[in-house]
Amino acid sequence: MAAASGKPPLPWRVRLLVGAVSFLHSASLRRDGTVNRFLLSLFDRVVPPNQAPDAAGVSSSDHAVSDHLRVRLFVPEAARDDGEGLPVVVYFHGGGFVFHSVASAQFDELCRRFASVIPAVVASVDYRLAPEHGFPAPYDDGEAAVRWVLAGAGGALPSPPATVFVAGDSAGGNVAHHVVARLPSSVAGLIALQPFFGGETPTDSERRLRDAPFGSPERIAWLWRAFLPPGATRDHDAANVPDAIRRDAEQGQRLAFPPTMVCVGGWDAHQDRQRAYADALRAAGAEEVVVAEFPGAIHAFYILDDLADSKRLLTQVADFVNRRRAAASSAS
Repeated sequence: MAAASGKPPLPWRVRLLVGAVSFLHSASLRRDGTVNRFLLSLFDRVVPPNQAPDAAGVSSSDHAVSDHLRVRLFVPEAARDDGEGLPVVVYFHGGGFVFHSVASAQFDELCRRFASVIPAVVASVDYRLAPEHGFPAPYDDGEAAVRWVLAGAGGALPSPPATVFVAGDSAGGNVAHHVVARLPSSVAGLIALQPFFGGETPTDSERRLRDAPFGSPERIAWLWRAFLPPGATRDHDAANVPDAIRRDAEQGQRLAFPPTMVCVGGWDAHQDRQRAYADALRAAGAEEVVVAEFPGAIHAFYILDDLADSKRLLTQVADFVNRRRAAASSAS
């Protein structure tokens, strides 16, 4: 794919919004490794669950999985009419392991769109955040949430979960990968939207797009220090996932991994690692790997619902989920 040059093709309103969010994110990260969560709260608009269906027929409710873990369920109108039971998508929001929650307005809205368009019940996981809770807390929370869904979500689902998918964006895509790696036989598919991986040696896209939205090397380094174990480098298996997969394959460890969709943006500094991830999965024997390319897309473009690429992504995710749902049903 040809390298992006110049500036990403964004409407001026989106460009201003992205610039403001990027600045405030960076301003909240302190030099001592802590986060100014009060500053974050000033721009991270949160919304409550709403049991009354919205305009698209999606209702939402919050549920406690444990004393520190909750899940927000999004249930579309179709769930009440589908006798076979809709697929359940367990979703992990992005934010560098540090920012946002299931109540953040942009992720609440994104999950509503997924629930309506696929259609599916979406279980958005409020995993613990770094630096207060680093590795492996989000992975532990993610596994607990998937097991909770597989067990019937305490009766909160409109019907038993016939098919369960795991999805996530950015750092949530990283969490989604590691959760699926723990429970590969329980999941019908993985959707990794611009997953956040790392490594000590910068890639070409990381050097070339260091000034692209959310591509600052200093910011990325801070986030990894906040999440990884003390003293770990970005070649730790939690970060450098493509290398970890390749190493395990070379050592003869067979990868039992479900069908995977990887979303890649042409203006995302992390794109080289995302393609390397897809290549590593294929080489290690994953059942199916689909790469969805969005050449004009910046990192986190999917939360901007007025962008054409955001709408196209929803369609492609829906196609992937419904195709794999049909395959799982025919195999059972």
